[in-house]
Amino acid sequence: MNKSEVYILSGFLGSGKTTFLKRLLEEEHKLGRKVAVMMNELGEVSIDSNAVDEDVALKELLGGCICCSIQDKLEAQLQGLLKIEKPDVIYIETTGAAHPVEVLDAILSPLFADALNIKGIVTTVDGLRWLNRKSLSPQLQQLILEQVRHADLIIVNKMSELSDSEQAKITFEIQAINPKARCLLTDFSKVAMNQLKELSVSFTEKTKTHFTQNNLNLSTFVYQFQGPVSHIRYEEFLKALPDTIYRIKGYVKFDSQSYPYLFQFSYGMPLYMREQMNLPLNLVFIGENMDWLQIKLGLEKLENEYKDE
Repeated sequence: MNKSEVYILSGFLGSGKTTFLKRLLEEEHKLGRKVAVMMNELGEVSIDSNAVDEDVALKELLGGCICCSIQDKLEAQLQGLLKIEKPDVIYIETTGAAHPVEVLDAILSPLFADALNIKGIVTTVDGLRWLNRKSLSPQLQQLILEQVRHADLIIVNKMSELSDSEQAKITFEIQAINPKARCLLTDFSKVAMNQLKELSVSFTEKTKTHFTQNNLNLSTFVYQFQGPVSHIRYEEFLKALPDTIYRIKGYVKFDSQSYPYLFQFSYGMPLYMREQMNLPLNLVFIGENMDWLQIKLGLEKLENEYKDE
């Protein structure tokens, strides 16, 4: 099955996300790839959709943030894109208020997570705002730091308006927060496409190929159960998980139950909801600094032990 690549465009309001998206779409048009865009606005009126040409499949998510109030709408729109458009790549432009962990959580529905290839999180930063961020509220300061900390590629804009010492200060501060991400200083989000492709290679390696590599940035893992597992053993598995797993969600079938449970795990708290139909037994993980091979082996052990009982 060909998976759709997914890039998440993160960053505070006015930091250059839409300008960057326009450049990406121009490059994708040259490559002849089938592209889809999802744009999230907090208001009821779209501001940036004129940045997307008519030949690009566009889904607008208005009236709330995909992190929280319109997650159901996002899931339906994304599933529709995958089934009808079958794009090679999907660019998701988030609101300036979106937290990267919450965005990944919203995107990765267990119904179709195995059809997505998450390539990375690109965060755009307004260089001037970064230097003056202490004037913002504590909540916004923290949000900007989180958007930088979880990024795989960081684009710092408005460099021509900053002195050499200010540019050096920004670079030092951002690399101290996120030493693994590549940080590019530019104006008007001028980034070569090959720099995004280099990001794709490193992100793919760290999340899919080299299970044993430890990563500081966010990564995801999808596991598909082949059958039921013991509820008691599953609870034991959860208790042994590291604190750097932020989210788990999916469908798990326990013991001799006819139908699976919808399982959600956030901040260490599990939640089970019994379903009334059979659904794909996919379990989606989001974590940081993770050795996904150990998680995979633990889940396989659960299945094997249940078969042997």
